[in-house]
Amino acid sequence: MVTRFTALMPLWALLGALAAYLEPAPFTAMQGLIVPLLGVVMLGMGMTLTVSDFAAALRRPKVVALGVGLQYLVMPLLGWAIGLALGLPPALLAGLVLVGACPGGTASNVVCYLARGDVALSITLTTCSTLIAIVATPLLTWLYVGERVPVPVGGMLWSIARIVLAPVAIGVMINSLLGVYLAPLKRVFPAISVAAIVVIVAIIVGLNQASLATMVWATALAVVLHNAAGLAAGYWVPRWLGWDERTARTLAIEVGMQNSGLGVALAVKHFSAAAALPGALFSIWHNLSGSLLAGHWSRRAPPEPGEPVA
Repeated sequence: MVTRFTALMPLWALLGALAAYLEPAPFTAMQGLIVPLLGVVMLGMGMTLTVSDFAAALRRPKVVALGVGLQYLVMPLLGWAIGLALGLPPALLAGLVLVGACPGGTASNVVCYLARGDVALSITLTTCSTLIAIVATPLLTWLYVGERVPVPVGGMLWSIARIVLAPVAIGVMINSLLGVYLAPLKRVFPAISVAAIVVIVAIIVGLNQASLATMVWATALAVVLHNAAGLAAGYWVPRWLGWDERTARTLAIEVGMQNSGLGVALAVKHFSAAAALPGALFSIWHNLSGSLLAGHWSRRAPPEPGEPVA
């Protein structure tokens, strides 16, 4: 039953998004639940990890460097190229580039867990890209759209520490002390994670229902293409380099899922409300596309390194 519920995550996410679009009020009232829900999921993920998992991730500097490189070299360039190709006006182009120049989002860690990726590597990449954001985000935004954008890196790092690192660390500690007794609970946590992601997607759709109702279709297309290209680059570049499927899944999710909330906040502060539209749409779409991708990958475990991909 748990496995079947988890495998149908894309369906639950789409139904939740539709319900929130048609009747947003109940979901907007739950916006305060987003952070606690993420924290619960991160705690559960931590209970599947050990300290050695993070040590193994840190012993792979080439993988971390590639993930961060794709995040900051490919995503802003893709945003700029797609925006120009679709003829977006300057404000929307700036917003799309700004989203591309943002670090990875915390939701990527949950999606990575559900997609059977390398969660420790995912968390490491999110943390590293956030640390680099203080330089990379304003520099890349200035390079592509000629505007310097200060990044509140202190607040971002505090959010990651509070929402991701602390719950994961507690989960790892619990696993180290009581892991042998937690097998039944570990089997339930994927279903809890799916339910949490579905609720989060519905809340985000509810909060942005007005924007969705009046959105510019060219902007929506740009966001979908931007996200898809990021997911594809994150997956296929490591596969072309001969790296294993689990690593490729992790990089795909990390590169394709941005901290779009940061993009919205920076766009409103430094550009205009119109420039925030790409970030708002991205925050909705990347959760849906991530859910769809995780639902597909969750149905088959990644082969071990050296095994052929089915």
